[in-house]
Amino acid sequence: MGVDGRTRSDGTARVVDAQAFFTRELPSALARTEDLLRPSVTSLSPPPLAIDVDGATWTLRADGGRVVIDDGATEGARTLVLSGTQLSDLVDDQVTPMGWFASGALAGTARLERLLDWWLVLRGALDGMAPHRAGDVVFRDPEGSPLDLSRGFRPDDDPAAMRTFLEEAGYLHLTGVFTAGEMVAVSADMDREAPGYTHGDGRSWWARTEDGEDRLVRMQGFDERSEAVAALVGDQRFLRLGDLTGDGHEWGGTGFNRIEALVKPIGVVEGISDVPWHKDCSLGRHSYECCSLTVGVSVTGADAGSGQLRVIAGSHRALVWPALLRDDLELPVVDLPTATGDVTVHLSCTLHMAQPPVDRERRVLYSSFRLPPRDAEAERAAEVRLRAIREQASVTVSQPSAATGGRS
Repeated sequence: MGVDGRTRSDGTARVVDAQAFFTRELPSALARTEDLLRPSVTSLSPPPLAIDVDGATWTLRADGGRVVIDDGATEGARTLVLSGTQLSDLVDDQVTPMGWFASGALAGTARLERLLDWWLVLRGALDGMAPHRAGDVVFRDPEGSPLDLSRGFRPDDDPAAMRTFLEEAGYLHLTGVFTAGEMVAVSADMDREAPGYTHGDGRSWWARTEDGEDRLVRMQGFDERSEAVAALVGDQRFLRLGDLTGDGHEWGGTGFNRIEALVKPIGVVEGISDVPWHKDCSLGRHSYECCSLTVGVSVTGADAGSGQLRVIAGSHRALVWPALLRDDLELPVVDLPTATGDVTVHLSCTLHMAQPPVDRERRVLYSSFRLPPRDAEAERAAEVRLRAIREQASVTVSQPSAATGGRS
């Protein structure tokens, strides 16, 4: 089956005419998908939303399971204020409301949660995909038997079984991939190289703890700073992870930042360290890039007291909020406690989060295997743009009020 879910390719940026979009393109898409979307529009019941695009306004409202578009602002409707460029980016899946929120570009009176509900309807209409409803996702092996969602795998287990599990559940836990001695060497390199990172260097993320201390929490491009990590990423135990789904995933396609070393301190009160529920595509571009494989190497073990990874099984197969959780999302929450040297793999559009450590700090390496590019030059340009959004998010977003894209 594979996990290449890309439906769009980069190229010349599309300019969306707001008048044509709200009077012709969107009504046509809503008419085509009316039966598909009716259950979701009924259950979501999003309140009226007036969208102001460069001074012209249209209101979206739910009416009997249908979406009606009114010319002008309906009394009492919440507002979303966009530029023409923002509308084009929204329509073509370059950005989500979370992307605007993270970068400080979200304008209007609408609550983020209600914008995310309308985003589900919009994506459903434009992409012909129904937003998730309870019971849509089941977990089966090739013989039709239920999957044990808590299962871990050894590196020498059947590759076909690992592939099926990853495709069905959206994540994988591999035990005993690297030795404790190898992880001790990585941790020592983290201590040695930390003084070489500073605020504003473009290669590190920082957070403040409740005692007022500024802590280095993310060291980027770490294979260039650590002999131990350089050896790890050149090892077949690591490189063969890109072959898990058979989609040709490649490592090293993100410029200088091919692998990051993270420290998870206790008591973070400002900055991004323990990222709440999100997909790695939460800022945008799901249909251009998903699914990448996000790989976490446990430098120290992790459990509920030390910042373990948690995932929402099957969320990569569901059109749900790209960050945060609706109260009615019924998909299983799975904890992934790890021992030193274990590896986790999750798909870039699997909802996941890192629990804030309360007993001891956690150390982990994160890297990605990306799908082979369709248009290398355009995708490199898009990566630069998305990196700028994420760097801005690391400055403007504090926990725990929001979630943004990024590795946990």
